[in-house]
Amino acid sequence: MTAFAVDDPLDRRPGLAKPEGLLRTAAGSIPPSGLVLLGILSVQLGAGFAKELFAALPPSAVVFLRIVAGALIMGSIARPRLRGLAWRSWAVGLGFGVILAVMNLSFYEALSRLPMGIATAIEFLGPLGVAVAASRRRIDLLWVGLAGAGVVLLAPWGGAGGAAAVSWVGIGFAVLAGACWAGYILLATAAGRHFPGTTGLSFAMIVSTLMIAPVGITTGGTDLLRPEVLLIGLGVGLLSSVIPYSLELQALRKMPKHVFGILMSLEPAVAALVGVLLLSEILHLQQWAAIICIVAASLGSTRLARRRE
Repeated sequence: MTAFAVDDPLDRRPGLAKPEGLLRTAAGSIPPSGLVLLGILSVQLGAGFAKELFAALPPSAVVFLRIVAGALIMGSIARPRLRGLAWRSWAVGLGFGVILAVMNLSFYEALSRLPMGIATAIEFLGPLGVAVAASRRRIDLLWVGLAGAGVVLLAPWGGAGGAAAVSWVGIGFAVLAGACWAGYILLATAAGRHFPGTTGLSFAMIVSTLMIAPVGITTGGTDLLRPEVLLIGLGVGLLSSVIPYSLELQALRKMPKHVFGILMSLEPAVAALVGVLLLSEILHLQQWAAIICIVAASLGSTRLARRRE
């Protein structure tokens, strides 16, 4: 993700990697910054609808629906060729798929225990850590300090309750999701060297589906076959993967990558706003301050990455 100084700005979310004609035509009349913001909004709306689906299905079953939708779409666009793959390519593809599955599952588990803005902000620590680790400037310690302050402000030290209560278990899942996101960035780069085009992502989606299927089917049971559940699951897949990928690809063809990264850094704040409007997740002033700290750390890291370039 460009916001965190990685090569591929689309290594953020699993999903579609090529825009469809209809969406491409519609996006042609929208400014690139608007496309990025629409993509962010789409992702967070998808997360919001997924969270509402938790009333009918456990998070693991919702993750299964999302990954299956992504795998079907990716498989129809970039079918991976398994014949003749070297063992190193198999290792990279399998590792990519496993980290993708764990990342989605841990984030949805966090989402079921935390407000959207908080879960997304904590998850952002993963790619931010990758960006800072790649730097050797002392100023980057400031962004680490800001991010750390955000986590301290989010932690439920006093055990406060309320609509926006935060649990240590939820924080743990969000941290795990962030760590997996960091691993996802590194493995996505490796997959780009071992697989042509976007077939590495397609291969990883298939592996993730096979990995999540036993858990998702067991926990979801026959509820997975309910038409309304399938419809919402498809909507989550489209909002979380297909639409944002398409919009981001269009935006990247028209704007500098560092501008794209700065806009993507706003995602935790957008997640918090969607949580308030869609799910009535009212955050305390301290929690808003924490999210602002993490967004500021991301913005600062992105701007310095641009200067280094």
